[in-house]
Amino acid sequence: MRVTTYSVYQNAILNLQQRQQGLQKSQEQLTTGKRVAKPSDDPVAAARAERALAAMTRADAHQRALEASRTATQQAESALGDAGELVQRARETMLAAGNPSYTDSERKMLVRTLQDVRAQLLGVANRNDGAGNYLFGGQGTDSPPFVDGGGGSVIYQGTPGDTMVASSESLSTALDGAHTWLQAPTGTAGVTVSLFDVLDSAITSLSTVGATDAQVAAAVKTGVTDLDSVHAHLLSVRARTGEGLNRMDQVEQRIADGKLAAQVDRSNAEDLDMVQAISDFQNRQTGYDAALKAYSMVQKLSLFNYIGA
Repeated sequence: MRVTTYSVYQNAILNLQQRQQGLQKSQEQLTTGKRVAKPSDDPVAAARAERALAAMTRADAHQRALEASRTATQQAESALGDAGELVQRARETMLAAGNPSYTDSERKMLVRTLQDVRAQLLGVANRNDGAGNYLFGGQGTDSPPFVDGGGGSVIYQGTPGDTMVASSESLSTALDGAHTWLQAPTGTAGVTVSLFDVLDSAITSLSTVGATDAQVAAAVKTGVTDLDSVHAHLLSVRARTGEGLNRMDQVEQRIADGKLAAQVDRSNAEDLDMVQAISDFQNRQTGYDAALKAYSMVQKLSLFNYIGA
C-alpha cells in the first residue's frame, strides 16, 4: 500500500477536526451543565427527561387543584362553625321563649331574634368563596343555591353532590348543600329535617297569639329536639371537612414527593457529572494539543525538504 503525503495531511486534518469538535462539545456541556442538550445527544436519556418533565407538570397541576380545594374547604369549615354558633343561639332563644311567665309581646321579641338568626343562617348557606363559587352549591349553580319558597320553605336550587377538582385525588371545591342544610337525620330511621323548616315551625308556633303554656312548651320541646339533631348533623359535616383538610396535607406531601422524584430522574437523565466532565475536558484538551504538535511535525516530513537540503 502506498501512502502519499497528501493522505497523511488529510488524515491529520481530519483527526484535528474530530478532536476539536469533541473539545467544543465538552466545553458546551461544562457551560450549560447539561449532558443532554438535544434529543440527538442521547435519545434514551432525552425521552426519560421528557417523561420526568411531564410528571413535574402534572404535579404542579395537582398542586394548584389541591390549593383550590383547600381554600374552599377551609371556607366551608369556617361557615359551618358560624352556623353552629347561630344554631346554638337559636336554641337558647327557644328555651327562653318557653318561659311561662312571658307575655305574647315579650315572646314576640324572641321570635324576632329567631327570624334574624334564620336570615343569618340563610346567608351562611349561600356564602361564596370570593370568586363567585358557592361553598354549598353542590355540583354547580350560577345563583345562590338556597332561596325562600312561596310557602316559606327554603328551596335548594343547586345540583346535589360535591364539585370535584381535576386531580388524581378526590378533592372537592363545593359541598352538597341539600345534604348539609336540609337533610339532618333524626332519631327516627329514614327521617330527616331541614334546618330552615325547624326554625320556620318554631317561629310560627311561638308567634301564635294566646297560645297556652302547654302549646308553647310543646313547640319549644319539638324545636329544641330538632335543632339538636340539626346541630349534631352540622358538627358531623364539619368534622368531615376537617378530616378532608388533614388528608390534603398528606396529599400535598405525596405530590411534593412525586415532583421531587421526577426532578431527580430528570437530573439523572440530562445533567452533567461535573467532576467527570472536567476530567474528560482536560483529557480532550491534552489530546488536541498533542494532535496539533503531531500535525506540525508531519508538515515537515516532505521529500522536497530533503531535496532542497
